[in-house]
Amino acid sequence: MTQKIRVTDDVLRSIPDPGQGAVLPKDGETNILITSALPYCNNVPHLGNIIGSTLSADVFSRYNRTRNRRTLYICGTDEYGTATETAALKEGMTPRELCDKYYALHKETYEWFDIGFDLFGRTSTAKHTEICQSIYLNLGQHGYLERQIKDQTYCEGCKKFLADRYVEGICPHCSFIDARGDQCDGCSRTLDAIDLIEPRCLIDKTHNVVARSSSHMYFKLDAAQPALEDWIKKSWKKGKWSPNATINADGEIVDARMKSGLKPTPVTRDLAWGVPIPPLGREDDKEMGGKVLYVWFDAVIGYVSITGEYTPEWKQWWLNPDNVRLYQFMGKDNVYFHTIYFPAMLLADGSNWTTLHHLSTTEYLNYEGGKFSKSKNRGVFGPAARETGIPASVWRYYLLSTRPETADAMFSWADCIAANNNILLKNFGNFVNRALKFLSAQYDSVLPESGDAPGPLSPNDPLDAEFITDVNTLLKDYIDAMESVKIRLGLQTVMLISSRGNGYLQASGLNRALMTENPQRCAQVVSRAVNLIYVLSALMYPFMPATSDALLLQLNAPARVVPEVLSTDILAGHQIGQPDHLFKNIDEKMEQVWKVRFGGDESAKEEEAPTSKRKAKKAGAVNAALNGVAVSGLKSPEVIALEAKILEHGQVVRGLKESKEPKDVVDAAVTELKRLKGELILLEKSAAQ
Repeated sequence: MTQKIRVTDDVLRSIPDPGQGAVLPKDGETNILITSALPYCNNVPHLGNIIGSTLSADVFSRYNRTRNRRTLYICGTDEYGTATETAALKEGMTPRELCDKYYALHKETYEWFDIGFDLFGRTSTAKHTEICQSIYLNLGQHGYLERQIKDQTYCEGCKKFLADRYVEGICPHCSFIDARGDQCDGCSRTLDAIDLIEPRCLIDKTHNVVARSSSHMYFKLDAAQPALEDWIKKSWKKGKWSPNATINADGEIVDARMKSGLKPTPVTRDLAWGVPIPPLGREDDKEMGGKVLYVWFDAVIGYVSITGEYTPEWKQWWLNPDNVRLYQFMGKDNVYFHTIYFPAMLLADGSNWTTLHHLSTTEYLNYEGGKFSKSKNRGVFGPAARETGIPASVWRYYLLSTRPETADAMFSWADCIAANNNILLKNFGNFVNRALKFLSAQYDSVLPESGDAPGPLSPNDPLDAEFITDVNTLLKDYIDAMESVKIRLGLQTVMLISSRGNGYLQASGLNRALMTENPQRCAQVVSRAVNLIYVLSALMYPFMPATSDALLLQLNAPARVVPEVLSTDILAGHQIGQPDHLFKNIDEKMEQVWKVRFGGDESAKEEEAPTSKRKAKKAGAVNAALNGVAVSGLKSPEVIALEAKILEHGQVVRGLKESKEPKDVVDAAVTELKRLKGELILLEKSAAQ
């Protein structure tokens, strides 16, 4: 197909997609280094985890690529520490086996959501050990490590010291009864296990837990505090941090620990699974034998070590503060470690580290009036999102449109379905489909001569001045929002631009009559609409990359940058591809099906009920939603459950077809759907006899 595109540096994107070849920073340019909080390698992420860091960081990474900036996005699993040992113990496997299992689950989940890391790595590598030990030795050489002998929890039954997460008890600050030894889930404060009231051994709660003395190495945060405070204030101002738990909007440090004075914090633990402590060449080295680095110390260094796995030239990214800007994404509970602990460590190390430029945090995403709970099967976890049949692009759109940037947000199936049906389908999809189908049908897919010169359209255009000015204003709003990492606002602005495109087609009266009565004006409207769609392909790329790819395929055009103004970049004589619907309607009845499926156990009483009764209750809820009538006496629980399963599997089949999965995958899903329908017919006949 013929391509006629304005080929200039301000049109085409030269920076590749994430993971497509090694990227190194270039002196004198804006180079962007992005990290998202490393997920623990002992569980499966839910939707709140995904929007909280990995998806948000992916959006910003892709945005910077649309500005032709050298960009590196790093993440990976946090694999060492007590949490991993504890989970491995519960699952009856070794820590390495557990990490291998959950690393694969995390990677699969993020890949399905189109989250594009340049490398999704792991902390249990030789490179990680090397860099962690190097920083530890530097802290020792610069006088920031001291040995302390302190009481530590000791289990008389296990006959060993218990690391923090092997201990639970009552929080000394808020009295939460199930506080962990390292952090309280009730008040989010970091803890020392020895401070817990009525400590319990996690391995066997009948064991007696006592206090015994043990030697550990401590990082002297108090000695690092003066330089750290100066750094926080400078970085906050330069990087325009959003208000957070460390520093407020007025530039006042508000973290309670810093206000009362930081204290030395332990950096070693009595564990087997972790980074071994290297000798400092001091007399107390023998007392550190058999210990490992505390997971809070080694985890944040994972950003550096994973970059080291990505490229042997990792220092060009991490020891290059003059040319690299570091953006870090996380949930609000991780702020302390990224604004105080990790920066203090890098400052004390003494090397010329690339430190935090901008911090992007989120509040919590909750689920249908409550919280996500893996133990109660409440909410959507990991690969389960795929099983709904909702395309990854739609998931991304909804999650990002509800991103909890300033307050906790609530996931709602009704809102998710409405976002697809009322916004993506009727706004964005309608504009694209209407313009491209008209071009395909009326001009044989070849863009007509519009009279517009290649390049920026004039805001003083005699016919479309208001339209061009509006789009240019919205483009500036989009760029301002994204540069400030206001991701939700950026997405809202994209939808305003597509809405403006819809209004333009309506006001211009694009139809066959216009083509007959005023062919020049019709050609002009088509050209300007198509070029706006080309702009939207770049604006949408950070949020919905698969949708952006579909747009480029239909336009038959290469990936482009985000422009500052609307221009004529697809030229007369260009042949577009085959127009197709970007989105499909989701049956509103699916709301109740998914509510039941992902709603977990409704009450402790229901949990204790026989399985058959719980299934019947859930099936009854689905049937009521689908038929709008009481189900008592109408259908058996088995029929109701099978109907719900068929409806859900039909959604899966539609999703596979829309995402153009391989034919054998689609055929297998269709065969299964037919089997289920056949089973339903037999079941209904049996019930009627």
